[in-house]
Amino acid sequence: MAKKKYAIVDIETTGGMARRDRITEIAVVLHDGEKEIDRFESLINPERNIPYNIIQITGITNEMVAHQPKFFEVAKQIVEITEGAVFVAHNVRFDYTFIKEEFARLGYTFTKRQLCTVRLTRQAFPGLRSYSLGNLIRLFGIQVNQRHRAMADVEATVEVFEHILDKDSDQEEITLMVNKGIKEAKLPAGISIDQLHDLPEIAGVYYFHDAEGKVVYIGKSVNIQKRVFSHFSKTTRKAEKLVQYVSDISYEITGSELVALLLESYEIKDQHPHINRAQRAKSFPYVIHHFDDENGYRNLDIKKASIKDKKTLNVLHAYPSQGSAKSAIARMVEEFELCKLLTNLETVSKPCFNYHIQKCRGACKGEENADHYNERLEDAVATLGKDFPQDFILLDPGRTETECSIVLVENGQYKGFGFMQREDINGNIDQLKDCIKKYPHNPEIARIIRHYVLKENMERLIPLEKEY
Repeated sequence: MAKKKYAIVDIETTGGMARRDRITEIAVVLHDGEKEIDRFESLINPERNIPYNIIQITGITNEMVAHQPKFFEVAKQIVEITEGAVFVAHNVRFDYTFIKEEFARLGYTFTKRQLCTVRLTRQAFPGLRSYSLGNLIRLFGIQVNQRHRAMADVEATVEVFEHILDKDSDQEEITLMVNKGIKEAKLPAGISIDQLHDLPEIAGVYYFHDAEGKVVYIGKSVNIQKRVFSHFSKTTRKAEKLVQYVSDISYEITGSELVALLLESYEIKDQHPHINRAQRAKSFPYVIHHFDDENGYRNLDIKKASIKDKKTLNVLHAYPSQGSAKSAIARMVEEFELCKLLTNLETVSKPCFNYHIQKCRGACKGEENADHYNERLEDAVATLGKDFPQDFILLDPGRTETECSIVLVENGQYKGFGFMQREDINGNIDQLKDCIKKYPHNPEIARIIRHYVLKENMERLIPLEKEY
């Protein structure tokens, strides 16, 4: 295995949530796989109170950090000592997420290859009761003076790491872990493992290009790097196609999972990448169409229609399933007191069931004037094109910590998305609308937005005044 540099890291914090809590101490030992070559440590002023229970664990008090440097004052040193190194920690996700979040607050993207000594020790020394750092310290007889202080825990982690490196059988496993399970030989020609590691670990859309630059596959993820790695770690038919065709990778950061979903959907329909066949072919074959019967009443019906059929029908709206089309008609019948027979929800003899319970005004018996019924039907049909009962603006994370993404739904339809600096958002709705880049509406987009809103994943939803 070619020599690598490893930045072995430990931090202490004010709590366990990276978005809320802050770092109080950091220690880094730079290791070349054989010996230590550099080190850095510092207490850090977290710019907030350290809870009593955390003080009890770490021994770091508010007085100890009051006059210490803030994170931005040591950020350059952290970048320099970790430059070109694999980021190593015991439970690496915790330390890496906190440091990444601290840098994000400064508007800097901190991206490193990562290696977790918990996972490594599980593979190198299977069958242990626990793989906590405390248990490994006891197992290997490591001398530690101040547990739960950053440098003391880093030094212990260094010794654990050296025990793992001493096992020759684990060298290849370490390389695989650093490369997220991918052997470079499995990558497409022209794509390097370094290129994958340089991809951002944030939400967005990624594009795979062939040798001529044409887009052959488009995907989205809340973590672009992780998703792209997963494509090349599989042995599926799609993975084989990617290895065959892909020569380059580009990406568009969105920050918001919803905006990534919306952009991916648009790009697939716009660029028609051939490996996205399943998504590209996604159709809405069931249509609601209308026709006038011999008595002049306008009828609604559902039909599974081909592209050729749709040209001969008076199509009002398309749906992915018969059930969704039927539900749309049922809502109109309920809200506008339409006839179940004339909307083909019933096929029994006249009058319809709703007439008996006084929810149909008698069009099925000729008691309601056809023109009056048709006028009400037109009002009902107008709601079909409005996939949302109320207009709103949705705010979500942006491409940086200081930015917000904005999605606009107006006149019952998706209008597009844009980005704005958080400090510029002042409650002016027209200002928010001005930053929107327009994108087309379609039933799939409506489904994506509804599902996202129902999950309540967004940062904020601002209802607009107009309702339908």
